[in-house]
Amino acid sequence: MIKGIIFDFDGLIFDTETLQYQVINEIFQENGSELPLSRWQEEIGTHTGFMPFQYLEKQINRKVNQQELERKFNDHFQAKLAVEKARPGVEDYLKEAEQLNLKIGLASSSNFKWVSNHLKQLNLYEYFQCIKTSDDVEFVKPDPALYVKAAQCLGLKAEECLVFEDSANGALAAKKAGMHCVVVPNDVTRAMDFCKVEHKLTSMADVSLKELLGIVDIR
Repeated sequence: MIKGIIFDFDGLIFDTETLQYQVINEIFQENGSELPLSRWQEEIGTHTGFMPFQYLEKQINRKVNQQELERKFNDHFQAKLAVEKARPGVEDYLKEAEQLNLKIGLASSSNFKWVSNHLKQLNLYEYFQCIKTSDDVEFVKPDPALYVKAAQCLGLKAEECLVFEDSANGALAAKKAGMHCVVVPNDVTRAMDFCKVEHKLTSMADVSLKELLGIVDIR
């Protein structure tokens, strides 16, 4: 029986991933190149140390002012984030989870400052009883540690948790942790090869949480 839900953050609650790719790729295009979506997908939901503007230099076979491009990226990215809202259905699921007396947690490969600041900006921070981030583990997703720690924090067994993820790395982490998982891909993760999960949604706005719990329990 599902007693708690655990959300990813980037790309699932707040679609930073699509915005980040769009801004970086615009800079690549301005410099006569393109960042392949397949290459960017390797970075989603984890940390690999990928340096996009070093990659750009290799693509165009010349040096660029990486600091200047970083500043440009940060300015444009922050401007887009400032007007972005939570993905459709997210707050409805959080409200419904409270009504169903489910425990609510979050597990993110990003750091706590990033996650908490944006949750507060979105007026969603108070919904979460437990937040685990890269600050709490040695290895981020696809390692299961974040989800294991989130479940422990909520006082739940792995099989009592339903995870919501948007990325292949995140879904793999949830399944490695022994949890149920529903994927809700965004524009840059939709074409990813996901491991076997309980269900896949186009949007949380498509089905209520109560209905989804029935689907997951049946399967």
